[in-house]
Parts: sequence; C-alpha cells; structure tokens
Amino acid sequence: MSTDLTKLRNIGIIAHIDAGKTTVTERMLFYCGFSHKVGEVDKGTTITDFDPEEQERGITIQSACVTFPYRDIRINLIDTPGHVDFTAEVERSLRVLDGGVVVFSAREGVEAQSETVWRQADKYHVPRIAFINKMDREGADFSGTVDEIEERLGARPIVVTLPIGSGPPHVQNAFRGVIDLVEMKQLTFTSQSQGAEVIVDEIPADLVDEAEMWRGQMLDQLSHFSDPLMELLLDEAPAPSELIHRVLRDATLHDMIVPVFCGSALDGIGVQPLMDAVADYLPSPIDMPPVMGIDPEGKKKGEQATRKCDPEEPFCGLVFKIQADRHGDLHYVRVYSGRLKANSRVLNPGKDKKENIPQLWQIQSDRRNQVESASAGDIVGVIGLRHSVTGDTLCDPKHPILLESIVFPETVISMAIEPENSTERKKLASVLDMMRRQDPTFRAVESEETGQTLISGMGELHLEVIKHKLLRDHNLNVRVHNPRVSYRETIKDSVEVLGQCHRTMGGQTLCGELNIRMEPSDGARAIAVAATCGDALPPEFLATAIETLCQLGEGGGQLGFPLMNVKITITGGRAHETDSTDVAFRMAAADAFQKALREAGIVLLEPIMRLEITTPEEHLGDFVSDLQRRRGLITRTHNRGRDTVIEAQAPLSELFGYSSAMRGLSQGRATCTMEPSTYGPAPPEVLEAYL
Repeated sequence: MSTDLTKLRNIGIIAHIDAGKTTVTERMLFYCGFSHKVGEVDKGTTITDFDPEEQERGITIQSACVTFPYRDIRINLIDTPGHVDFTAEVERSLRVLDGGVVVFSAREGVEAQSETVWRQADKYHVPRIAFINKMDREGADFSGTVDEIEERLGARPIVVTLPIGSGPPHVQNAFRGVIDLVEMKQLTFTSQSQGAEVIVDEIPADLVDEAEMWRGQMLDQLSHFSDPLMELLLDEAPAPSELIHRVLRDATLHDMIVPVFCGSALDGIGVQPLMDAVADYLPSPIDMPPVMGIDPEGKKKGEQATRKCDPEEPFCGLVFKIQADRHGDLHYVRVYSGRLKANSRVLNPGKDKKENIPQLWQIQSDRRNQVESASAGDIVGVIGLRHSVTGDTLCDPKHPILLESIVFPETVISMAIEPENSTERKKLASVLDMMRRQDPTFRAVESEETGQTLISGMGELHLEVIKHKLLRDHNLNVRVHNPRVSYRETIKDSVEVLGQCHRTMGGQTLCGELNIRMEPSDGARAIAVAATCGDALPPEFLATAIETLCQLGEGGGQLGFPLMNVKITITGGRAHETDSTDVAFRMAAADAFQKALREAGIVLLEPIMRLEITTPEEHLGDFVSDLQRRRGLITRTHNRGRDTVIEAQAPLSELFGYSSAMRGLSQGRATCTMEPSTYGPAPPEVLEAYL
C-alpha cells in the first residue's frame, strides 16, 4: 500500500447531524469513479452507511473508511456520525486523521454538534476546510453561516467559492452554481451528468462587482500570511493564482485559517472544488509534525520519544477502532512510521504484550482487500490481534514507543436487561463483550443480586440502537427495562480522619495507621490521590495505601454510584516495626476511606444536558414554559432566519421522551439537539430515594 507520501491525504468528514456528510462522501466517490451510481441516504443505498440500522434510520452510526484516487492523489476518507450519542466515532477518527472537511447546513448554520466536533478537531490540531452545504434549501444563508463560523467557533474563515443565488429551483435567483474567487471563473454543473461535468465560464456582468468584493476580502485576509502577496496588494498589482494557492495551503496547514467552499451535494453542485481543496490545501502525512510519545522502558524510560512519518523509521501505529466479530475482530490501525508486514510480530507497550499480525486488509467500507504490507501514512485493518484495544499503541519490539491513548466521555444513561434463562445469559455475556470491544462508550455490568445486566451509553438513541442489535441482529431473548439516569456522587465537606488496622489474622498481628484528608475538588473529574506525609511511612506501605484508595474510589461512593470531584491526600500515618504489612495498610486505607465518606456527607450529582432548540417564533413561549417545568435554565435565545434558537441546560432525568414532547409543542416544526454538558446537584427528593 506504499505510495508517494506527498500524494496521500487522510481526511475525515465531520459535522452536525443532517448537515449532509454522507451525501458529500457519496458525491466524492461518484466523481472520482469509485462508484458508478450516486447512493442516496433516504433510500439506504449509500456506500458508507452499510449497517441495516443506519439504512433504516437514514443516519450514520459508525464511522466508515474508504480509499479512492482523485487527480494524482490517494484519499483515505472516514465518514463520521453527526449525532452526539456516537461522538466517540468522531473522537477516535480525528485522533488519527491529518485533515478534516467540516460540513455546515446553509439553512441551520453552526449548530450545537458543529461546535462539539470543532472542539474535538481543535484538541487534536487538525487542519480543516469548511463546506457550506444545502445552498439549494429555502432560507439558505451563506454569509450568515460564514459569520457564525467566525463568531461561534472562533475560526478565521476565508471564502474561496461564492454561491450564485440561493434557495430551491422554483424561487427567483435560485442556487445554480459557484464562483471560484481564486481563478475568477463561474462554475456550473450539468444535471444530465449528475454534476460530474463542470462548465467553466466567465463571471456574468451582474455578478462581477460582488465577486470582486469577496475576492478583495480574501486577498486582504491572506496578505497577513504572505509578504509577497502584501507587496502586490500595496502596489495594486494582480496576484497570480499560484501564489494564492500557496498561501491558502500554508495558512491552512498551520491551522490559522479555514478555507470555505459552498454547494449542494444532493444536486451535485460545488463538490469538485471541494475535492480540489482536499488535494491542494489539506496536509499529507509528511506535512504533519512527528508523532510524539514516551519511551516505555530502558534507560530513557518516561522520556519523550518521536517518530517521523517515514517508511525507514521504526514501525509505530495506533489502534483507533475495532470492528468486533465472532470470527475475529478487525482492528483499524493508523501507521505513523515504518512498515507493518503481514505475518510479523509487534509490541503493545502499554500492556507489555507481543502481538502477531497474521493478516492485513485495505478497508473499503464494508468490503476488504488483503494486502501484504502497509507503510507510514496508511490506514489499515488487522485481523488476529489478541490483547490490543482502542487507543493502544503497536510498535517495533526493538524500538518501543508509547503514544498518547484516546480518552472517551463518560456514559450518562443506563438501561437494565434481563436474560430469560441461563442459556440466554451465556449468549448475552458473549454478545455484550463483543459490543464492549467495538464501542468504547458502551458499558455493561451484571448485578449478582438482581440478575439484571445494566448497560450504559451516551444517550437514548445510543441505547435504542444497542437494544435493536441485541434483539434483532443477535436474536437474544431478553427483557428490556426503561432507561435511567447514570448518577454520580461527590462529597459535601472537607474532613480529616484516621484509619486504623489493629487485628489478628491467622495468628499474625496486623498494625497500621493512616491519616487522610478528603475534600471536594473542582479540578478532578474522578478521584485524585496524593501524599504529603514525607517520610512518615515506608515507601512500600505508602504505595499500597495510594493504590487501595484509588481502587476504592473507582468502586463508587456510599450509594454505589461512581465518585467524582474528590481529592484524597495522605497526610500522615504510623507503621509498626514488626507488625505492619501491605495487608495492614490496605485495611487501614479502607477504614479511612469509609470513615471519610460517612463524615463528609453525600452530594448526588445528575447529568445536565446542553440543548439547542430551533423553533418557529410563535412556539417560543410554549418551549420556555416547558423547559422551566423540566428544571431547565435558558442561557440564550437568538434568531436564525425566520426561526428562533433557544440554548438551554436541563437535567437528563427530565428529558426522557423529549423528542415526542417537542413535536407536540411545535406541531412537528421544531428540531432539537442535546449533548452532555456537566454534572449538577440533584434535588433532595432524588437523593432521599436512594438513601
């Protein structure tokens, strides 16, 4: 699979749900000759949405990878979901990609999930270009969306293609093409060829002034990144297109600007300029800085290590996705350096395990082509790994390196399921284990007391998809209960306690004392354990106490919910010369932990969701009243075209079935997105129900 690295692009299509990511992907595949027919989301015929659940719902649920040629380059493209419940797919895709195409709807503008995926791309420093889609929709607002990209996302958008008209075909001045502001040409796309044929013309006289104004803005903004361009503008000399392309590319690679393109993927307008931008402005693997990690062993243990994107460097790769299967899991691996060959052995440094690489596959959505090797820059599928999970590093055993893993958000909603008999219980355990390997945001815990299995996910849709897979795809005979909120616990006050162990076990006297301070902490998302006791305890007993406190914290609080925002500090202790052991200090730590929890007091925390509701203005009052009844807090309202946008926060426990309630409030005309925001104290009556 090796190729000229300058001719390779690893990109992702990311956006809010229903912005048109999959339709953009389908058009790209059609125009490059990968497919001979344009797939349609509504008909379930797209290449990347191949799962029956995706085809039935008309949404992307799991990211899909496909490789195709365009011009003289090879593009590895990952189409990601837009729904916040499946945000893990976006997170792990952005972790390994070099560039991104962010799709916005010209009618809806920058929406809640648009902000989320943008922050994820910022986190991994992914250069990106923007595509304002759906210019053929009524209410499409190109300049308003560009302004929102700047205001809401803090980006620096540079308009490169300008729409000619806007709105559907039956309106006056309907959307019919784009103007290329670099070459100053009009581009139209013939419907007979489904947009494949691009007609290049001079800009009509009535559009020249507007095009000159936008081009002037583009050149003025780009001149901040190029002295030669600045000099040409000061001399009022024409700027050659080669120079403009070079400045656009350099500024995009350094994540300083976001080139903006526009079109209608459904009508086949404006997609080829976007594909040209992928080739011209987004980075190749060698344009990205060397990947950084740490040396996990030897004399340089813990020191920083790097790998350049070079086939001659030692092999290094990251497992970023697992497609679970009973016959053998398919691990998606991004190769950062060196070469990975079939029938070789690699090291998983995080688990200190050797792994065999029996087979390598080039992934084409739901199809695979077996290959003998992959080199730096490639994305490849591996069948046969036994110990590796999502976020694990694979590397050359002789040159180990441990890359930063992938951190996923905590689950916020749970649902209980019960198998009908012992046979179903075994089958359920096997299926859930497979689903856990595939989805890092899915949790499943069996309760020995009730016989129920509690499954947890990122939202109602996430759990609904999982339920359908259990019942329909795996034919499990299980009872499914209603979803419930995944609460968290924290503490009310700061306390200092003494944990003791003075007992005899098996004829041996065990002695140990541990002083700890437990206090609320805004900075820690879970349990943070530290020690300030100096030399009061031998190092081995101190290490045992820290390990025990961490394990107890992960086990949950007094009500059994996970603890968060708690800091524990070991302030002192006492060890006996002969009777102190590891077991004694485990018991002393456990005693201190339980005492501190009881004395500090319980605060039950509930997940708070961030909502963005778009509704016709006449229904605004109904939504405000309904949100107040649900303990919601409205943070902002503003107009977007003819509609009003309500931004609010409300407890998840009050939002079950909100989609149905929203349709009733607005006669089906409102839309809503929600995503986890934070945790806040639950009302006293909720806490009392668990005491």
